[in-house]
Amino acid sequence: MADFLLELRCEEIPARMQPKAKEDLARLFADALAKTGLAAGSIETFATPRRMALIAKDLPLATTAVAEETKGPKVGAPPQALEGFLRKVGLTAEQLVERGGVYFAVVEKPGRDTADVLAEAIPAIIRAFPWPKSMRWGEASLTTESLRWVRPLSGIIALLDGAVVPCAVDGIASGRTTMGHRFHHSGPVEIADAASYIETLRAAHVIVHFSERCRLIRDGAAKAAAEAGLTLVADEGLVTENAGLTEWPVPLLGRFDDTFLEVPPEVIQLTARVNQKYFVCEGADGKLANAFICTANIDAIDPAVVVNGNRKVLAARLSDARFFWEQDQKTPLAVHAEKLARITFHEKLGTVADKVERVAKLARWLVESDIVTPAKAGASGGSDPTPEVPASAGMTKEKLADMAEQAAQLCKADLVTEMVGEFPELQGLMGGYYAAKEGLPQEVSDAIRDHYKPVGQGDDVPTAPVTVAVSLADKLDTLTCFFAISERPTGSRDPFALRRAALSDLALTLTNNLRCTKLSVLKQVVANAPIFGPDSDSFAAFERIYGHSFDSGLTSSEAEAEDKRRIAMIADEVIEFLIDRLKVQQREAGVRHDLIDAVFALGGEDDLVRLLARVRALQAFVTTEDGTNLLAGYKRAANILKKEGYQSPLPAGEGSGVGASALDGVNPDPQLLSHGEGAHDAIEQTGEEDPLAMVDDPDIGDIVAEQAHALSGLSYTPEAAEKALIDALDAAAPRAAQAVEAEQFADAMAALATLRAPIDRFFEEVTVNAEEAEKRQARLALLARFRDAVHRVADFSRIEG
Repeated sequence: MADFLLELRCEEIPARMQPKAKEDLARLFADALAKTGLAAGSIETFATPRRMALIAKDLPLATTAVAEETKGPKVGAPPQALEGFLRKVGLTAEQLVERGGVYFAVVEKPGRDTADVLAEAIPAIIRAFPWPKSMRWGEASLTTESLRWVRPLSGIIALLDGAVVPCAVDGIASGRTTMGHRFHHSGPVEIADAASYIETLRAAHVIVHFSERCRLIRDGAAKAAAEAGLTLVADEGLVTENAGLTEWPVPLLGRFDDTFLEVPPEVIQLTARVNQKYFVCEGADGKLANAFICTANIDAIDPAVVVNGNRKVLAARLSDARFFWEQDQKTPLAVHAEKLARITFHEKLGTVADKVERVAKLARWLVESDIVTPAKAGASGGSDPTPEVPASAGMTKEKLADMAEQAAQLCKADLVTEMVGEFPELQGLMGGYYAAKEGLPQEVSDAIRDHYKPVGQGDDVPTAPVTVAVSLADKLDTLTCFFAISERPTGSRDPFALRRAALSDLALTLTNNLRCTKLSVLKQVVANAPIFGPDSDSFAAFERIYGHSFDSGLTSSEAEAEDKRRIAMIADEVIEFLIDRLKVQQREAGVRHDLIDAVFALGGEDDLVRLLARVRALQAFVTTEDGTNLLAGYKRAANILKKEGYQSPLPAGEGSGVGASALDGVNPDPQLLSHGEGAHDAIEQTGEEDPLAMVDDPDIGDIVAEQAHALSGLSYTPEAAEKALIDALDAAAPRAAQAVEAEQFADAMAALATLRAPIDRFFEEVTVNAEEAEKRQARLALLARFRDAVHRVADFSRIEG
């Protein structure tokens, strides 16, 4: 067994490309070996700014001999077919092997030295390397056949057990010579073998282990800050980037003029990080200190010289940032906002100013409609029994609405400022600072600052009422407008980040316990979309976008009704999209997607806070023994009803009442009742009733009593198990319906649990498909009643398992 070293030396490799390049080098090398039947015991890769390297251990010294077999034509095939096969394999007819009436060409391939295999593989790996960006150089670059590499390639080391593996790429021959640190080591470095590679380069001031350089930077920066009585602001991304820029990293602390601290700390940190790759520090008070930590690629004799040079460069950058900060404040945000009319949001949705106008209108409506109020925002989704009362709790609704509208009107104004033009990452944040400097209310400046939140998983979710109103309005407008112009996400394509907007909407709704029927909110938002605006030709716009023609001869009332139908259609699409995102969001919390489907499928449940509470109670129930057995009983009942083609007299969700069988969705065929035919017809069913609206109505008392008596008047005596199920349904169905209405979902599940034993006993002791038609019909009606009672809580047909 042997160890192999490969080093590819070149000019500076961009830091962002190095991690992926290490993976690609290992993959390409392993694939090249696998084609010849070789495999290394282990492969380790390294990357520094000036080299990519690989060490493969425990390689066989030679490949094994193999016999390659190629299937040919059948015996007796036309001569032309046999001749063609012989030309292909380069054999004669006598050399073929006959097996099972078919000719085979068997070619013995002797083993090869591993060095020969590697000599062929190395040039192929280099030429096939998938750099994100590459270049040609020198005179050879005049032809497209020349080598492409991330930066000019200058050297190749290829050593197998200390011996050079001879190969060449674009005139660069392999050897055992490399270069050390650019400043700390002069002249070539001879590498004896793979085992000595790492330490030989360390002696030449090159640390080839990326992870070791990261550790030196991380620990060195923290130590430098601590020695100055400061705390390093951790930034792992900056650690990684500096490790990719240095071969011998040395963190050094410097100071900048403390007058720059007048600039917002986020600006200073971003300037230092993005432009100079510097870390920043905090003082004992937790505020940003006038200190930075740079990572030198040299162990300087006088570190102060290096620090001073870096300080001057940073000072120039901070001077620019301070200039932007001061210039932007000379213009009020309201004046900045006027420039938004010059920026196109989307060609079908108008300018950013148009979007701001819609968001402001919607933010005000959310407050005035009591969807966002101090009592709701900040409630932490109801999980905290004593939530912190927001500072705006004592405000009137009108004052809160005014602030929400004002914040929305100014929330995008900083997009046209100099600072955000330089640092787009600061959008929103700078608007909040400028609003505070203008003396606007804190609620307004906070809303401007945070209205983009949450921007990703783990980000803070706003809870201040004004901020929630503006942020929610912004997300809802984005979602509905892009759906209205048929720009929906497809597969992995989501150019307008609608999935992120949906997840942010859900986080705002659930965290703040916003109780609203989402569909009605979405209809209001869609109605504000440009294609339904007062100045738009909504029919023409809709036809253009959806490719659907409308009758131009509609009356005004018909046109209004058609507009409402189309608004509802878009709102339905958005709510379904939100439910899909809810499944994704809740998956990490352990909530099953099929249970969300089971509750949402009932229809009418688009209060997402209520829906999720219902789902969690359902999940707690179906994982119990009672829940599992009840689900099995439900599916058995549903399968029987489906096989028999039986339909409930009342659809699931209608006529749900308390106490009466008819009101629970069971009304056996009149011929099965001894009396009381038509009693159910006395109650008009429109499909829009409140399920419990008539529970205490004395006018239906007689009907309830008559229906209950009618069920007891079957033309046959029900069996004990049958009667037990009837009695259990009489008790459980109204309890479950009442509990759902009162949002006591655990109680609703407890009510359903009482049906478990009766339904099990029913299937054990009662024959549903009895020979007597009246018994069969009555028992099917009873199963339908059981199924429909379960459907009051959730559509169990959607539950897996």
